[in-house]
Amino acid sequence: PGTPSVGMAFLEAYEATSDTLFLNSAVDAARALEWGQLASGGWDYRINFDPEQSKRWHYRRDVENGDTDTDNRRNRSTLDDNNTQSALHFLMALAEHCRQPLDERKRRILHARRYGLTKLLEAQFPNGAWPQRYDGRPADPKKFPVFKAKYPEKWSRTCEGIDYRSHYTFNDDSIRDCILTALEAHKRLGQNRPEFLAAVRRGGDFLLLAQLPNPQPIWAQQYNTLMEPAWARKFEPPSVTGGESVGVCRTLIDLYLELGEDKYLRAVEPAVKWFKASSIGKDRWARFYELKTNRPLYFTKDYKLVYTGDDLPPHYGFQSSFGVESMIRYYEKVKSLGREKYLAAQKRPPLTAQQRAARAKAMEKQVQEITAAQDDKGRWVTRKKLETRGMTFGDRIESRVFIDNMRVLSTYLALLK
Repeated sequence: PGTPSVGMAFLEAYEATSDTLFLNSAVDAARALEWGQLASGGWDYRINFDPEQSKRWHYRRDVENGDTDTDNRRNRSTLDDNNTQSALHFLMALAEHCRQPLDERKRRILHARRYGLTKLLEAQFPNGAWPQRYDGRPADPKKFPVFKAKYPEKWSRTCEGIDYRSHYTFNDDSIRDCILTALEAHKRLGQNRPEFLAAVRRGGDFLLLAQLPNPQPIWAQQYNTLMEPAWARKFEPPSVTGGESVGVCRTLIDLYLELGEDKYLRAVEPAVKWFKASSIGKDRWARFYELKTNRPLYFTKDYKLVYTGDDLPPHYGFQSSFGVESMIRYYEKVKSLGREKYLAAQKRPPLTAQQRAARAKAMEKQVQEITAAQDDKGRWVTRKKLETRGMTFGDRIESRVFIDNMRVLSTYLALLK
């Protein structure tokens, strides 16, 4: 979690309290995003505000000031890790709350939102997929023909070093996040922007195209232009994935509920059967399974592809629960109830005053613990040592802790409001 998530925490605090301090803080986060929006419409992993170092990036504002020469500057919007998508979700939510005296700020936020969403649609491939990163140049349909997913006749067991950034990418739920962002845009702006729903449908149809045939009717992390599972990083081989396939299944169920088209739900059934037959332990699956043989694949610490998981690199999740069982419960409940009954069951009447008071009472202990954990400057400081990516941290403020605690406090205050 970074700037968009912290901005959302401030926005939720404003919704719970009507205190403009929080709205202004959310707007400041949005202004940071607006300043760092790339010419390609999205965001890099970070925004550099240093006057000289920031010249290494090519921004939207550069283009609007007449500077169209990238000059080897960075201009790849990152769709990995919900990066650009989360920023757009935040801008969409915030735009509805900016009123006087924030008119000029709102205009800039609306412009950044509109530009980013337009570029997100441009980044969609002819088959409905999205890449991991987007450089602002729409795909040439001649170079990206539409195929159904297939197994390659052969594949290299060593990383080929190909640039994977333009592969059709499910890794870290990137396409799921793109579809959900387009769906959110449709809900907020759909009356005047039918292209968002069209993008959602194309994205959903790509999920169907990308489902591999038997014996492994699930999905790969990424595909080449022939729609074959392909290499990405040196520890991400051509394979089917027990990780990202969960997100694809959830997206298909979501689309069935949103659009009412049975084809999305039907595609989940063979995937669920595969998951039930492919666990490697109780509530545990491998991240990668060999194509056709379905044998779990792993890497050693020196990145040799093997079938045993006893010498794994520590930085990557090669085995996990991946949320498989909760996805299966979601699917089975939707299937058993049917769309109309399931949606009706999700609609609950507003809480009564007594119910609100009871829920607030039940949260009091947690709220007291959170407020007691603040230091004399109001901060939540994490004190245990952290070593990550070659860096070592001591006492620190963590965005994740701030967000989690703010959301508890906002929920509590909203119940009391």
